[in-house]
Amino acid sequence: MKRIASFDIDHCSLEPGMYISSINDDIVTYDLRFVHPNTPPFLESGAIHTIEHLFATYVRNSRFKDNVVYFGPMGCRTGFYFIVRKLSRADAITITKEALFFISAYEGKIPGVSATECGNYRDHDLLSARVHASSLSHILENWNESLLSYKR
Repeated sequence: MKRIASFDIDHCSLEPGMYISSINDDIVTYDLRFVHPNTPPFLESGAIHTIEHLFATYVRNSRFKDNVVYFGPMGCRTGFYFIVRKLSRADAITITKEALFFISAYEGKIPGVSATECGNYRDHDLLSARVHASSLSHILENWNESLLSYKR
């Protein structure tokens, strides 16, 4: 089988941040790296699940909702993929920062947390989600388009 592009990134030197993982026509996949790869602790299951619910809910209700394709976790538990269509890089950074700030300050009921709405509704951790979102939010505070490329 052909090797996929994400395996060509040096995960030993990858820092937390926001990167362009791939571009396919008008669809851009962003790598939102919350923690250092291969360096525990990794994102906890409950935190991942809560970040997924809150980030996805926020961006799908934002002014960019028609540009959002997908938001979901990486299997390695170090971050998420944020997939958008026809959205400028500057706007992708902006909405990511806004969503992270929203999560870091969120209080209340997590959207979509019932047995009828979610396949694992008991596995959530709002406090850890807030901590992780705040951490990446600080990293991305001065992030700009010139920083979206992986260092090779």
